[in-house]
Amino acid sequence: MRAQFVLSEIGVGLRRNLTMTFAVIVSVALSLALFGGALLMREQVSTMKDYWYDKVNVSIFLCNKADAATAAKCSKGAATRQQREQIEADLKKMDIVESVHHETADEAFNHYKQQYGDTAIASVVTPDQMQESVRVKLKDPEKYKVVATAFAGRDGVESVQDQRNILQNLFDLMNGMNIAALGVMGLMLVIALMLIVNTVRVSAFSRRRETGIMRLVGASSFYIQMPFIMEAAFAGLLGGGVACVLLLVGRYFLIDHGIALADKMQLVNFIGWDAVLAKLPLVIAIGLLMPAVAAFIALRKYLKV
Repeated sequence: MRAQFVLSEIGVGLRRNLTMTFAVIVSVALSLALFGGALLMREQVSTMKDYWYDKVNVSIFLCNKADAATAAKCSKGAATRQQREQIEADLKKMDIVESVHHETADEAFNHYKQQYGDTAIASVVTPDQMQESVRVKLKDPEKYKVVATAFAGRDGVESVQDQRNILQNLFDLMNGMNIAALGVMGLMLVIALMLIVNTVRVSAFSRRRETGIMRLVGASSFYIQMPFIMEAAFAGLLGGGVACVLLLVGRYFLIDHGIALADKMQLVNFIGWDAVLAKLPLVIAIGLLMPAVAAFIALRKYLKV
């Protein structure tokens, strides 16, 4: 009987404040969708880092004849074979090095032609202008500075470059988008909480006579508050459900179909459906608990009979 009464009170409250309840659902849905999207964006950046950092190399560029005339680090002339072989031998002795590969000037020229053969500058570049390099694959890409410190000042070495820097701007952009999404999510969350508190306040005020009678006949404070808390929790649960749908639809249209980023950016290792599904229970739990807690706190102030 008590459960039936609580459920009937929830229905009455939702019907009386239908417009505000709808606003709560929308604001909770948007804030939680942004929250889930931010979590997925962070996981995407982490996945891309793990994927690409495992493939990028540290490149030790050796001096050539052109560098000897223009670069101060190559003032002693082009790198000799003995210098290159000594660099390779020293690299292979380092525990952090997984593999070492020597790229000749001709190989560098061929790679350059493959990538930039259609540009105007490619027609005037010659093989002797390209630099020999030693490509180093590290067991831990984060230890790039160990290689840079050991070889940057050596004779015959023009520069030491970490290819991760090429990707860092992309990761910084994605992290910036993630922070922006979290900022908007925070704003929407504040709006949602204000709407929940206001909705509970209006509902409690409109039913102050019923709650007064319940108090007089001996009903506990928790029993009186339960319908209001469950109203807020139900609205939040609906908002969380809508947020889950938005995340699923967003993953479907952005990556698999519609925009189909997976087809257009095949070199990017996108997160799978398992990552999205793993976030849904958290979104639902927050959608359920956040309004309920907000309503409980609001009732302590506004439900005084």
